[in-house]
Amino acid sequence: MNRFVIFIFCFSFLWSCSASKNSVVTEPSVLTPPQTPTTPSLLKSTYWQQHVDYKMDIDMDVNTYQYKGKQTLVYTNNSPDVLNRVYYHLYFNAFQPGSEMDVRSRTIADPDRRVGDRISKLKPNEIGYIKVNSLKQNGVILNHETVGTVLEVDLAKPIQPGEKVTFDMVFDAQVPVQIRRSGRNNADGVSLSMTQWYPKLAEYDFEGWHADPYIAREFHGVWGDFDVKITLDKNYIIGGTGYLQNPNEIGYGYETGPVTRPNSDKLTWHFNALNVHDFTWAADPDYLHDTVQVPNGPLLHFLYSNDNDIIENWKKIQPETVKMMQFFSENVGQYPYKQYSFIQGGDGGMEYAMCTLITGGSNYGGLLGTAAHELAHTWFQFLLASNEAKHEWMDEGFTSYISALAMNSIRENKRKNPFLGSYRSYIRLANSGIEQPLTTHADRYNLNAAYGDAAYSKGAVFLAQLGYVIGEENLKKTIKKYFDDFSFKHPKPLDIIRTAEKVSGLELDWYLMDFAQTTNTIDYAVKSIENNTVTLARMGLMPMPIDVTVTYIDDSTEDFYIPLQMMRGEKPTTATVIKDWAWAYPTYTFQTSKDVKSVEIDPKGLMADIYKENNKK
Repeated sequence: MNRFVIFIFCFSFLWSCSASKNSVVTEPSVLTPPQTPTTPSLLKSTYWQQHVDYKMDIDMDVNTYQYKGKQTLVYTNNSPDVLNRVYYHLYFNAFQPGSEMDVRSRTIADPDRRVGDRISKLKPNEIGYIKVNSLKQNGVILNHETVGTVLEVDLAKPIQPGEKVTFDMVFDAQVPVQIRRSGRNNADGVSLSMTQWYPKLAEYDFEGWHADPYIAREFHGVWGDFDVKITLDKNYIIGGTGYLQNPNEIGYGYETGPVTRPNSDKLTWHFNALNVHDFTWAADPDYLHDTVQVPNGPLLHFLYSNDNDIIENWKKIQPETVKMMQFFSENVGQYPYKQYSFIQGGDGGMEYAMCTLITGGSNYGGLLGTAAHELAHTWFQFLLASNEAKHEWMDEGFTSYISALAMNSIRENKRKNPFLGSYRSYIRLANSGIEQPLTTHADRYNLNAAYGDAAYSKGAVFLAQLGYVIGEENLKKTIKKYFDDFSFKHPKPLDIIRTAEKVSGLELDWYLMDFAQTTNTIDYAVKSIENNTVTLARMGLMPMPIDVTVTYIDDSTEDFYIPLQMMRGEKPTTATVIKDWAWAYPTYTFQTSKDVKSVEIDPKGLMADIYKENNKK
């Protein structure tokens, strides 16, 4: 997400039916996601991931903001491990006085202004909650305990490798006053922003369970299929994840034939979503709805309030989002679903399955920038489903990188370095004394400011600077191969760096280690110039290959490239390649063909050198 907000990406929603007036779309994927083995074996496959199939029936009371739910979940244990317990996330429980989110917000030195002390002041009819009334495993009643935002479940029988089990749950819930991402009656007046609203099974992988409490940051989920029925007041319009299955019962312009609406004060909206790891929806009685077709791509939906202050801007962004969808599909990988939705709701912006919730619209630049960032999240964290809690820089940083490129592609006045803001923010952080390594859990940063600069800015610089290290063309190939190899999976930091190694042929473990796993900094300096002899110095601990431009006394110039010895190779370059620089040597000297007037390290500014004043002499 962008600095000005924290966002969440969603999967498109109900209106797929309007993409075709003759049939209801039920298959979301035009790409075939990788299949995990039904009988996992480390000898057969070095990679596995769990699978869930949700079936939910929800009955919402729009007057009390309370709803009742029935959930049937088929869980496939594709791991080689026997599971003795399972865990569910109950995210709405965070919006209660005394919750971890509340206390953390009131004790951190720089609280998120959207949260502050608001949770502590919620009344009983304003809080959020999910109460599990019953839970069964294959028909057997289970013991379970709600611990904050996590449901701890003792199984009646261990789940064996390769086994499928069915969990049946009945629950009650209340939608909190909108504070953070989810909630009712947000600042824009949208009635329901239903994100992280259902009991959500925690992810289990080779690292074990990821049953993190909901304290501040973002999410991690199990890939699977969703079949969801939502019943609520007939005047409400719903948008969100999945494809509407009963358009002729709903009407509102989504029907594919004669409308046969039931004689009732409520309507049931039925959605299907395949190969997703979340399900989100929003609802309001006054939504306006537009659609735009992306050539050779998905149908885009726009759902926003009937407010004269924002209508023009919500319409204005529509052709720009078409360009951005095309840009991301061309430069990362093909968007695999038949629709995507931009929905007014939540706070700021946040990405979800096939959609995003975005607030506001009175400021066009802010609306466009948020839409670009949230749409980009569809690739970085939704399709490339890294763990946002453990590797926040892989989704926020990579999204900031690719959305900056997309925004630059539609600008009339292109920027030479569209990542300049990210570089400046990271360098400020590195010199601030408050930096923590990118291995820090998203909830465990000492300051929100340190989290923001690390996740968004340093994460973006990680990719931009990787282009400096391996060459821009190799970086483009790396991003595309990363998508091809790890979409519909849960990639880790090593996966992006190993992909870059395979593309470039270079050794890059040092880059991941120093830049992402430590707070070591880059600082190279021009130490001395004597006639035709140049001496450079490494002042910081982090190694880098070096681009140098030499200006001779006759004002001609020559570019030099100094490979880093531990890379075991060089990036493609038109510069004069000279001898390697081994990291342990603090200085490096080379000779030129003519007397030297001046020397500049990294003239394009793509190396995140924290003290650029000594880069030129």
